[in-house]
Amino acid sequence: MAIALGMENKRQVRMVIGLFAVIAVIAGWEVYTTFATPATHSAVRPVMAAAHVNAPARKPVRSRLDPVLRIDELNRSEQVEYTGNGRDVFSPILAPVVVEKPIASPRPDQIAAAVPPVVEPPKPPSMDLKYLGFAQTKDKTYTALFTHGDDMVAAKTGDIMFHRFRVGVIQPASVQVTDLTHNITQSISASN
Repeated sequence: MAIALGMENKRQVRMVIGLFAVIAVIAGWEVYTTFATPATHSAVRPVMAAAHVNAPARKPVRSRLDPVLRIDELNRSEQVEYTGNGRDVFSPILAPVVVEKPIASPRPDQIAAAVPPVVEPPKPPSMDLKYLGFAQTKDKTYTALFTHGDDMVAAKTGDIMFHRFRVGVIQPASVQVTDLTHNITQSISASN
């Protein structure tokens, strides 16, 4: 039993050999150009002191991205005195609360007047859904029929209608519906 080496298609074998030859030529060229060209940063050259004695002093040109440590700016930032007139948010100790005038306890008749009347929270709007009836499928599940304004929808248990109402338990006489905007569940009876 002979093992196939994949050499049956001579055209593909020639293409692979040609591809490797091209890669070898490119790699050789890159290595040659790397060693053949002079380095951009040459070794430190000795500087003649006499040439710089008569030359005017020049300020070195640096880009904004050049990482230069400026000692004068560092010293200036270290001399800043941090003071404030409020509380220190980084302090682990809480500042004492200063009370300008002691609070006197009110008399009992003032306590009754000071208690605000109990205000009931506003009631959510009523669900303007009408339960028209149901249909029972062969597998004994109920599908309820609802109207909301001019729209009519058939929904099963767990369905969300009109992006607002979730259908709960469906029974022949009533249906539980949850208003998702106010998280209120109501039982809606079938309308005749």
